[in-house]
Amino acid sequence: MFPGRSPMDVVAVVDPAAANLAAWKRATMQAPNNYAPAAVDCPSTRPTIRLAGSLSDNETAWLEVRRNNTIWAMRNFLGRANITGLDTNAYIDNIARNASELPNIGIAISGGGYRALMNGAGALAAFDNRTTNSTNQGQLGGLLQATTYLTGLSGGSWLVGSLYVNNFTSVQDIINTGSLWQFDNSILKGPTTLSTTDYYNTLYNDVNSKADAGFNTTITDYWGLSLSFQLVNPTNGGPAYTFSSIADDPGFAAANEPMPIIVADERAPGQLLIPANTTIYEFNPWEIGTFDPTTFGFAPLRYVGSNFSGGVLPPSEACVRGVDNAGFVMGTSSSLFNQLYLTVNATSGVSDRVRSSISNILQNVGESNSDIADWPNPFYGYNNKTNLNSQSKSLTLVDGGEDLQNIPLHPLLQPIRHVDIIFAVDASADTSANWPNGTAMVASFQRSLNTSLENGTVFPSIPDQNTFINLGLNTRPTFFGCNASNMTGPSPLIVYLPNHPYVYYSNVSTFDLSYNNTERNNIIQNGYDVATMGNGTVDEQWPTCVGCAILSRSLSRTGTNVPDVCAQCFNRYCWNGTVNSTTPAPYEPITVLK
Repeated sequence: MFPGRSPMDVVAVVDPAAANLAAWKRATMQAPNNYAPAAVDCPSTRPTIRLAGSLSDNETAWLEVRRNNTIWAMRNFLGRANITGLDTNAYIDNIARNASELPNIGIAISGGGYRALMNGAGALAAFDNRTTNSTNQGQLGGLLQATTYLTGLSGGSWLVGSLYVNNFTSVQDIINTGSLWQFDNSILKGPTTLSTTDYYNTLYNDVNSKADAGFNTTITDYWGLSLSFQLVNPTNGGPAYTFSSIADDPGFAAANEPMPIIVADERAPGQLLIPANTTIYEFNPWEIGTFDPTTFGFAPLRYVGSNFSGGVLPPSEACVRGVDNAGFVMGTSSSLFNQLYLTVNATSGVSDRVRSSISNILQNVGESNSDIADWPNPFYGYNNKTNLNSQSKSLTLVDGGEDLQNIPLHPLLQPIRHVDIIFAVDASADTSANWPNGTAMVASFQRSLNTSLENGTVFPSIPDQNTFINLGLNTRPTFFGCNASNMTGPSPLIVYLPNHPYVYYSNVSTFDLSYNNTERNNIIQNGYDVATMGNGTVDEQWPTCVGCAILSRSLSRTGTNVPDVCAQCFNRYCWNGTVNSTTPAPYEPITVLK
């Protein structure tokens, strides 16, 4: 994944059994009893549910530091972007005194299983100045360090969660170390360091301990713990690692990293999930909740297992920690994959008690609900008039892409977060050959037209899927929302980065479960080339155009003239409203580079 070189020229493939796992930096193990949630002493200020009309105090305080911490990286990146006609160093220095005038960047990584994880990893490697050669000519290194928010959904949540639970390590370090992301052994068989029998017994014991503690379990518990063996801790899956522990990671607490957000959808009992009616939940290091006017509330993620009622935790109730296991959060966002466990009877080495456990779970929830994750509902009795789930003790969440909004844009569209630009990395499998055709963008646009749910969010106009293919908008970067004056309110500029074969056919099936390291690295390399347009070989001005896109909203706010080179970029990459909805020929792309 380095400019001008084959991935295998620089990536050392390490036997996971030989890797020094003890030296790997990870988040702190904060669950009180491994995977089983347990009561703990409450903080001096008892946890409560808050309205979603503002950001949390934690996020507000963190942002004050983070916005200033992005200045150096933004200044360095824009200085290399060669935006002639604008002294970017002077511009950034001038507005640095007022963080609200600085560009506010978000990155969104789509769902799509391992394909999405690896494609997104390539994009993040391209954006990361820790990647070798990523700050050379034609490269985009430093954009990640200038970013405020990083969101993931389903397969994209595996990427985001894995990086952050491992102290925001780099993609390059993960590949070179060799202990994580060993996908050659199927997740249904477990790591090479364990027999299949021991692997499933470990999963069973962890899930059973949660059930014995009085909490509902579903196949998502098995799925999330399985993910943890590949993404969190290959030795035992890391049952004590929680997503909320990210808040205490020194690098994140010092606001030296973007804020991670993972997305899932709510599906109330008996509800049919469609893009127009879905309540979208987010997990961030401090909270779980939604800005949608249905529930319109946030709960402290660390204590989400506590018995909240009507927005408070009664004095008679204990504080409970450990529900937000890191793998369970990632598994919730990707619960569509639960169906893979329906094949466990055909997997050798699985004990009868594991098979029985999974069968009992299916009997309890029903086959039609096999994709749910069952969370204790902190919003019980909260916002009863609009909260469809207010009378249930369970908060049932499902894969964040089940409403077709397969790019996690929703958290970044909230006006209160003031995001200026979103780099939307799309590895969706919309076509029969597993390439994206803009369906996720169309779904988010259609939802924005629902006045009962949009809640002040604005989304740029998006053409239909046929237009995406007919105009090649799914083969190259496209900017949406360039002309902010044509929109009904503040909206980010969206830089759409669809998966496309540059050097490798990365259109592997969403449900392919194993990849050797060569395949993994080639897909990551291709994702790197998608983000950089082949290291600038397709368009040597691409880094300039990225810089112009980053500055677009800021230039408008400060009344600064748009440089001619930026106008040229916008003419080249902005969707101009042209539509061609005729039925396209079957989409069969060829590689861009040799």
